[in-house]
Amino acid sequence: MSDHTAGEHGMTGASHAHRTPHAEFYVYFALIFVVAVPIALVAWVVALVTQRRLPVHGPLARAWREAGAITPAIFRP
Repeated sequence: MSDHTAGEHGMTGASHAHRTPHAEFYVYFALIFVVAVPIALVAWVVALVTQRRLPVHGPLARAWREAGAITPAIFRP
């Protein structure tokens, strides 16, 4: 392994600049969210029936989390 802290005297975090998401990101997020909602709803009902108690997260929260995990993976270089 190499030491990545050795040559950072002149760098002020420019290599890890945070970029704001563009419209394309939001379009992909919305499409993935719309597709994930019915799947999350089915998974939520299955969990409700098999465990006989309400799951901690509802179907919309589960779909939001899935879309939030999948969409950035699409835009990674």
